[in-house]
Parts: sequence; C-alpha cells; structure tokens
Amino acid sequence: MVARATIDYCRATGDEVIAVTRQQLDIADARQIEETFSPEKPEAVINCAAFTDVDGAESNADASYQANAFGVENLATACRKIDAGFVTISTDYVFDGLKSDFYTQRDTPNPQGVYAESKLAGEIKARNAYARSIIVRSGWIYGAGGTNFLSVMHKLLADGKTIKAISDSYGTPTAAGDLARRLRELAQLDLPGIYHVTNTGSGTSYEGFARMVCEIKGYDQSLLESVSVNDLKRPAPRPVSSKLACLVSEKFGLAPLQNWEDALADFLK
Repeated sequence: MVARATIDYCRATGDEVIAVTRQQLDIADARQIEETFSPEKPEAVINCAAFTDVDGAESNADASYQANAFGVENLATACRKIDAGFVTISTDYVFDGLKSDFYTQRDTPNPQGVYAESKLAGEIKARNAYARSIIVRSGWIYGAGGTNFLSVMHKLLADGKTIKAISDSYGTPTAAGDLARRLRELAQLDLPGIYHVTNTGSGTSYEGFARMVCEIKGYDQSLLESVSVNDLKRPAPRPVSSKLACLVSEKFGLAPLQNWEDALADFLK
C-alpha cells in the first residue's frame, strides 16, 4: 500500500523509480540486495517492505525479524556501500501505549509484542549499519489497495455490513499518499535521524475514525458496534494509545501534513 503510493508520487515528480516486489528481491538476502543495487546505484532507497501481521508475528518471530530487522540492516549496509540515502519505515508500536499524550522522539520505546520488538530492532540495526539512515515512525496507515481495517472500513459500510469498532484504542491516522510525499521529502532532505510522520489533529479511536467515515459519506452509524480492545482477545499486545508527534520536522522546513479528517475526506473521494 505505502510502496504503491510512494512509487506513484515519486514518478509524478519526475523521479526515475526502480520498484521491486518481494518476489524479485528478498531483503533478508544481502547478496541479492547488492546484486540489485550495484548496476543501478540509486541516489536514495526507500524501504516500504515489512512483515506487518502483528498477530502472526507472535507465532512466526523468525519471519518478522527477517523482514523488519535483518532485512533493514542489509538494506542500510548496501546503501552505505554505494553512498545512497536510506529511508525506512518503522511504527508507532515501538511504544507501550501507556502515555495519554503524543509520543515524540524524546520518549523511550518499550515494544510489547514480537512485531513491535522486531521493528525497534530494525531501527537500531539501521542506525548501527549506516549513520545516514532516516527512520520514519508512522501508524494507523490507510490507503488505496490497503487491506487493513482503516482501508476497507468504508467499503464494508457502503455494503451495509455491521462492523466492530474499538472505542478505547487511540492513534493518529495517516493517509498513505501523505506519508509517501513526506518519505520523498525526507530522502531529499538527507538529514539522518528519527522522524514521526502522521496526519495532524488530536488523533482518534478506531470508532472515531469509523464514525467520521459515516459522517463524510452519509453511511448509517447504527452499523457500528462499539467494542473494547479487550473484547477481541487478539494474540499480540497493542499499545492502547500510540499517537505520534514530531519534534524536528518543522525545524527542518517540513510543513505539517494535513489534518487527518481532511485526509480521510480526500481518500473517500
């Protein structure tokens, strides 16, 4: 989802984009990466690959770490060898969710599940392998082609289906297209560090997001069943609140992304 949005945005700006699928390039294989990068010698690499099955990671830690940690390290190392900029995407899940306010770069990560642990490991390995690494933490990402709850909810509601929406889990929704634009801006800025990238606003719950979808599209809000996160009994722990804010983006001349409600309205159009 994020890769497709990034490909589209970068090509629209006139970039020459070389996009590879997981079938074409296994990022856990360092040799494959070098063989892919060497002929092209890209100026920048944006890593949109990840193992994102949060619950599945609990029973398949190896796959999670291969993609989210060792794969990121391999990419960072390969970028160092060809002097390319490197941007990789991490997650709001690196935090434990016990803070009611926004998490910033000043907050210490405390991942709670295998997926979250593997993503934090990827951050650390990237920085250790290549000082030029740019790490982008984001969360609650949705967009065209997405299969997650936020991306498909509007289709379910349009079909008149009842959906369960969590009322007591909070985050900052992020439109894939807006994230893609910021990923390219950061690649061009080429200032290493950790950036938090989300749409602006006070954040919301899954239920709040669903109700905003209903409000924008005129769907029947009685289709929404409010549930607690504890009712779902999912295998992996998740942060109760993982709202993100960035301390440095505006200082480097990067304008705030649009409000999440406006971004959602654009997506639904």
